[in-house]
Amino acid sequence: MTPKSPQESYTIMNELVLPNDTNTLNNLMGGRLLHWMDIAAAISAQKHCNRIVVTASVDNVSFKRSIKLGDVVSIEAVVTRAFNTSVEVRMDVWAQNIPSNTKEKSNEAYYTFVALDNDGNTVKVPELIPETEDQKSLYDGALRRRQLRLILGGKMNPDDATELKALFFAERQ
Repeated sequence: MTPKSPQESYTIMNELVLPNDTNTLNNLMGGRLLHWMDIAAAISAQKHCNRIVVTASVDNVSFKRSIKLGDVVSIEAVVTRAFNTSVEVRMDVWAQNIPSNTKEKSNEAYYTFVALDNDGNTVKVPELIPETEDQKSLYDGALRRRQLRLILGGKMNPDDATELKALFFAERQ
């Protein structure tokens, strides 16, 4: 399997916030945004894996600002690290009001996807080779985020999370 660059998975998805997407305050409903983010992240993961992917986890998603009726939502998604059969995808969400010429960051999140074959079995994914300093930083942090996900999901003993422990105990050594 040929290693890939993060740029090969880069995806931008745009959506216009319409009345059916909003709550009674004319703000984009959070569930609709999560749905759009899942689609954008899946596209990015599929580009990297060249496979069908399924959502394995969604990290904490905080809403920094409301997105209004009529705004254009741009979701930027990119694979930050490939593990054995899974990939982590980072997303940045922007809300743009075209008439007022404003654009503000609304959200960011990490989703994890698992690659599957046609029979629904997990398959190995291509390695990711970070190139820029930002890509390398996201790549390095992905292992810590993964260990935290596994601990919170009850799939890893906290004592085995060596990367996370190193953050807290590095200064004592």
